[in-house]
Amino acid sequence: MNKPTAEDYLRTEESNGLRHEYVDGEIYAMAGAGEAHNLIALNVAAGLRNLVRGGPCRVFIADMKLRVAEWNAFYYPDVMVVCNPADNHTHYKEQPGTVIEVMSPTTESIDRREKLLAYRTLPSLQEYVLIAQDRRHMEVYRKDANGILQHEVLAAGQPLWLETVSVSLTQDAVYEDVKLVPNLPKNALDIA
Repeated sequence: MNKPTAEDYLRTEESNGLRHEYVDGEIYAMAGAGEAHNLIALNVAAGLRNLVRGGPCRVFIADMKLRVAEWNAFYYPDVMVVCNPADNHTHYKEQPGTVIEVMSPTTESIDRREKLLAYRTLPSLQEYVLIAQDRRHMEVYRKDANGILQHEVLAAGQPLWLETVSVSLTQDAVYEDVKLVPNLPKNALDIA
């Protein structure tokens, strides 16, 4: 059986209303996100949208695909910022300056490994941000002058600075209205 092509994927994705990610001929269903995940992504997107409004940059959330050509892949980042007006595909973007993923227990390993490796191949990418949903914790992978991603873990209370758009978001703004519930080990509920 032949694997679906990127064109097959895009055609199906636009017509069926469900979300799937595509990686080199393999299609993966997207699970729904919980309240904390949604609130964090919304807080970040709304905050960024307010700060970049009227300029050349656009903020996209969850339903906009990101095409990573070198990986023959399409992902759904939680938030991305695109500042190049030539990146004008209506159902996906290819040139984000910033990509932000909110890590859940089921996506954290993919966000840290697969997506980090894929996103770093994007010439336009300046920052890749990982935000925990179970505690106040943010990490930034930022390109240095040589184009190498440098890793930074933000200290408690340190604002999230995004060089792509020269704005920052406070941790209070990112986590506004979010009830932080630590992820329990899989067998924690079995303890009597």
